[in-house]
Amino acid sequence: MKKILLVDDEILVRESIRENVDWEGEGFLFCGDAPDGELALPLIEAHQPDILITDIKMPFMDGLELSRIVRQKYPHIKIVILSGHDEFEYARSALRLGITEYCLKPVGAAELVGILKSIAVQIDEERRQMDRLAEMESLLAANRDLRCQKLLSDLCTGLISTPEALHLAATLGIDLAAGHYVVAITEVLPPDDDRAGATDEQIREAVRRIEAGLSSAASVLSYPRSRTETVWVLKGESEEALREGLRLLHEKLLPRTESALGCGIIAGTGSLQRRLHGIHASYLAAEEEKTYRKLLRANFRQMERSVRNGESAVWLDRNRFVEFLKIGRREELDAFVSSFAAELKRIDWHTNMYGYFLLNDLTLMALHASRDLIQDAETMERRYREWQQSIQLVRSHEDARDYLKRLAAQILDWREEGADRYVPILEKVKNFIQKNYERYDLSLQLAAEHAGVSPSHLSKIFSQGTGITFIEYLTRTRIRKAMELLLTTRLKSYEVGYRVGYNDAHYFSSLFKKMTGMTTKEFRKRGTLGASAFMDGGREISGHVPASKG
Repeated sequence: MKKILLVDDEILVRESIRENVDWEGEGFLFCGDAPDGELALPLIEAHQPDILITDIKMPFMDGLELSRIVRQKYPHIKIVILSGHDEFEYARSALRLGITEYCLKPVGAAELVGILKSIAVQIDEERRQMDRLAEMESLLAANRDLRCQKLLSDLCTGLISTPEALHLAATLGIDLAAGHYVVAITEVLPPDDDRAGATDEQIREAVRRIEAGLSSAASVLSYPRSRTETVWVLKGESEEALREGLRLLHEKLLPRTESALGCGIIAGTGSLQRRLHGIHASYLAAEEEKTYRKLLRANFRQMERSVRNGESAVWLDRNRFVEFLKIGRREELDAFVSSFAAELKRIDWHTNMYGYFLLNDLTLMALHASRDLIQDAETMERRYREWQQSIQLVRSHEDARDYLKRLAAQILDWREEGADRYVPILEKVKNFIQKNYERYDLSLQLAAEHAGVSPSHLSKIFSQGTGITFIEYLTRTRIRKAMELLLTTRLKSYEVGYRVGYNDAHYFSSLFKKMTGMTTKEFRKRGTLGASAFMDGGREISGHVPASKG
């Protein structure tokens, strides 16, 4: 029902209108009347009528002034003026105010009901339009949110080049520019006991708390990677601001959120980066750190249970073990491990589980210290599970000592092999790109299959070995080839784009200008690659390509 409020200084008029209309029967709710505009305002505030019927000539505040106030404060209210003055100036003033109807007195009940029903139809149609508009805006907002999330996901996973990311961010109204970047990944964990896991609302509340805290130190972008995981991209103009954000995350936000929600939360943080494409490297490091912390937390919980059950704890200087793995020499291995493992003699390996958890702990720390030599977080977890199987075979101090020797020897082997072992893989992938850059479907997945490694591993070692992401390298290779074709052939711009792997001519032209600072036409006139500050594989393109003589 539409609500009606009446304002008229003549009591007989008010009574006549109020009593002579079957309001409920006609589909309306009469919510009150007032003798002037001043007394009507609090009623309007209280009842929020859909339609206001008002006289013009009234004491204290006339109908035109009342209408002016209502139009400003409550623009959705429709106004019907009933006036005994058939004067042009009154009608014109009413029209200027946006009055819905201007009627001359006297007006009969049937005529008034007809006017009100016509206005009610208008109100219903406007509300339907507003609902449709709100629904459309909601869909657009949801679509924008999804596009924003995909942009951040592609940035983190190395599936988009810097020019592409900046272009898409501009269309979405996202400011990606900053002096420094760092990625963090948080995960809400299931409880350690038999309690139910965190609800969706608890997870949303955790994300809200963390976002509010991080925003006080840096600019924050985020997206959900899964139901329980959130990826955070912090950006700012100084390293200090980002370091403060990370310190805040680990020292205050996580403990407080865990306490408030009653569920565990872990976070892995990546390396600080100065370039947008460095977000990918920071993301990979954050993923490895999160995996390590998750495994370490689970093992620590097991060690706590063992101690609570009365098993004796053994203290070992874990940092000493990790330090040896980083700088120790192979000829010192036997002596070091024998000395380091001496305390393990105190453990009864037949009845005491604490020793097994202690070896798990040392294994995790060793793998984490060697994370630059391990393919990716998935590989780290797989290797940890493999070492766990060996730990289960330990039955004595001697077995434990021999296990630590094998573990340390493996880490030293990886260290001695060093980063050079990835050079052949990188060369193989670069050659694959050179031979297949014209394929529109060329991807990290295809290159990884060709090199015989996982996509995540290739992504990591490619960034470490070249200083840029796989997609960045592919994009630069394609644009360089496009430069050569522009200078040595008469192919049209869209044909050049197609030859280097871009089916969308408009996108190719836009990307080319972003990468070179020139349109394809401008570049063709200049006749030199050296005219562009475009970078290839981390090195500025130098040398000249002769223009076509044809």
